[in-house]
Amino acid sequence: MSIRVVLADDSLIVREGIHQLLEHEDGTEVVASCGDLDEVSDAVRTLRPDVVVTDIRMPPSHTNEGIRLAETLRGSEPTLGVVVLSQYSEPEYVLALLESGSDRRAYLLKERVRARAELRSAIEVVAEGGSVIDPKIVEVLVSAKARAEASPLAQLTPRERQVLAEIAQGKSNTAIAEYLVLTKRAVEKHINSIFLKLGLAGAEDVSKRVTAALLFLAEPHESASSPPAGDGAR
Repeated sequence: MSIRVVLADDSLIVREGIHQLLEHEDGTEVVASCGDLDEVSDAVRTLRPDVVVTDIRMPPSHTNEGIRLAETLRGSEPTLGVVVLSQYSEPEYVLALLESGSDRRAYLLKERVRARAELRSAIEVVAEGGSVIDPKIVEVLVSAKARAEASPLAQLTPRERQVLAEIAQGKSNTAIAEYLVLTKRAVEKHINSIFLKLGLAGAEDVSKRVTAALLFLAEPHESASSPPAGDGAR
């Protein structure tokens, strides 16, 4: 039986190009071609395809519609495969796509569309329950992980990262203690540990705080909100 595919991209030229590529592939049937999130959602609901091939950015917001679509379909259509085609190699898109699981998900750069066999293979893999990640994206993810592991910030505990995030906002020790619900003494202890781990123990106090803040702000990191409790909390 043919794999029934719905295409989603706000560019008519891109949709038609992919459509023509897949038309020449035995065992693939394009059942709908959509230009925005609402259209593809309706097509999935009414046509019951096996795979959706979608861009990341579409109307209405041109932000991350393709990723949101994949997340929604994870709950409403768990057996439906999704192939995301994107010109963006940023790791956060891939991680968001795979957050709820990698099965039946693929992320390919749009340049791969020129290689018909790679697109067709990704469609087959997700239809059968597997996953595919573009090799170039894997390189980006590995490089990002290596940079994070080599960073001096990797030595900090979660609580120390929370304290450093507050230092980076220019807060005093007293303000940090109030925000994180710690004693002032506990904050001072964490700060001393941060300076030691970052190799700043011998610098002047103002210079320590500025340098530590710059190190924190220069690297990608998750939000430092909702600090864990304990270690001197009131």
